[in-house]
Amino acid sequence: MIVEEFIRFDSEITLLTVTQQHGPTLFCPPIGHVQKGGDYRESFQSPAISPEHLREAQRMAAAVTEALTGAGIWGVEFFLSKENGVYFSELSPRPHDTGMVTLAGTQNLNEFELHLRAVLGLPIPEITFERIGASAVVLSPEAIPSAPDYEGVEQAMAADPRFDVRIFGKPSARVNRRMGVVVGYAPLGSDLDALRDRVKAAAAKVRVVK
Repeated sequence: MIVEEFIRFDSEITLLTVTQQHGPTLFCPPIGHVQKGGDYRESFQSPAISPEHLREAQRMAAAVTEALTGAGIWGVEFFLSKENGVYFSELSPRPHDTGMVTLAGTQNLNEFELHLRAVLGLPIPEITFERIGASAVVLSPEAIPSAPDYEGVEQAMAADPRFDVRIFGKPSARVNRRMGVVVGYAPLGSDLDALRDRVKAAAAKVRVVK
């Protein structure tokens, strides 16, 4: 007999974890994210998370990544439950899609810089949280067999001088394929929900066309 047990959780986070060739395991500030159909749609740094849950997530992430060995950045995902604590979800041994929010300058080093330093054995200073950030994906509404074009990029960037558009340069598109991302930031202490709404609105201006 198969018994199914469902986990009730309130939110999800990615904990970018850096394992070094010569140095301690480091952690980026947690990144909240929203998924639809199992795919990332938006991420934001740093979400509200209790100190107890953060310590437990860091403990789990360190145990898993150090057991796997190797140097680089890992995207370690967790479910958070107010009632039942922290559940390990999954792990990616590479820069993570939700971590693209760090391209907004939320940290002193973004996830790609951290990965490169770790792989090359270069020193990594303390990871500091500089400002809040949000990202929202640009989706293709249809299948496009050849390299697509993009409209509305200028309008998205003009929405706020602190916003940027990153196009992935994929050679084709399918329905709801992630083709780019809009990232934006605001000073520490700003309204994170308001920033998320503005970034999503900017991403909606970018259209993937034949």
